[in-house]
Amino acid sequence: MNAALQSLLPDMGRAGTERHVLLDLAAFLCIGGSGAMGFIALSSLVAGLGTGLPLWLTNGLSYAAMIVPVYLLHRRFSFGSNAPHGQALPRYVGVQLLSVLLVALFSFVVHGLFDLAAVGASTIVAGLTAAVNFVVLRGWAFAQRGQVVGLAS
Repeated sequence: MNAALQSLLPDMGRAGTERHVLLDLAAFLCIGGSGAMGFIALSSLVAGLGTGLPLWLTNGLSYAAMIVPVYLLHRRFSFGSNAPHGQALPRYVGVQLLSVLLVALFSFVVHGLFDLAAVGASTIVAGLTAAVNFVVLRGWAFAQRGQVVGLAS
């Protein structure tokens, strides 16, 4: 590459490092929604293969298979993170595991407070869980070492 052109690249990179929370959120929702559709497609495919595995195990394994691809997409597009994989991936997996507990807690509260149909309650629970995930992933899991990112950045 031409030395003059290469000298311009660092300046271009610095100008693009400031990220806007709404763009991150839009990417997060698109990737998360695509990951959910991928999970549904994969679990449906595997269930239809007649493997003999119980459906709950098929779903669990299909969800687990989606973790790394969705992590990589979130890391790159939703959060533009340069955090080392050794830091970000375990944190991401931890957030996913805690999300299961969060869904149970939110479901307990939503079903206890409101007399909603399952679809309405599940929609509220999914929205609340996604909001918490976005904040935790953005500010902790994908942050650089020693850096915590707030929503205002």
